[in-house]
Amino acid sequence: MSASLPSRVPGSAAARRLPPVAELAVTSLALVIVAGIYLVAHLPQRASLGPAVGLLIAAGVLLVTNAALVGALRPFAWRVFFQVAGWSLVAYLVIGGLLEFIFVFDHTRGAMLVVLTLSLLVFALDIPILFGFSVARYQDPQQPVLDGGNVPEG
Repeated sequence: MSASLPSRVPGSAAARRLPPVAELAVTSLALVIVAGIYLVAHLPQRASLGPAVGLLIAAGVLLVTNAALVGALRPFAWRVFFQVAGWSLVAYLVIGGLLEFIFVFDHTRGAMLVVLTLSLLVFALDIPILFGFSVARYQDPQQPVLDGGNVPEG
């Protein structure tokens, strides 16, 4: 037996035309990862900051654009978005904080540390937007979120 793909019923969450939030988030993420790899590959020496700053600025522009695109969505399952994005943000702030600690512990200083810190911030904000959008886009904005997995009676 072959699995069938869900049909695109008009008016369903799968049929909605949405902005390319996931694509922009992944592109932004790739840019900060490349910038971080470029800088970290030069440690403990100093690297030219030009390429990393350029990549970081491009990633930041994509992040802000993405946040604006998500913020303009109507109707949207905002409760689901904030639930998923909120917990993801907690996790990725911890991960970013641990990576920041590693940079400080390894005596990374000055402008290089600032660029790496801002790259970690973009990283820690990008993924929760991606996760929250990816889950909420398939939810019915009118359907209540089930707390604790309990099915409402009725």
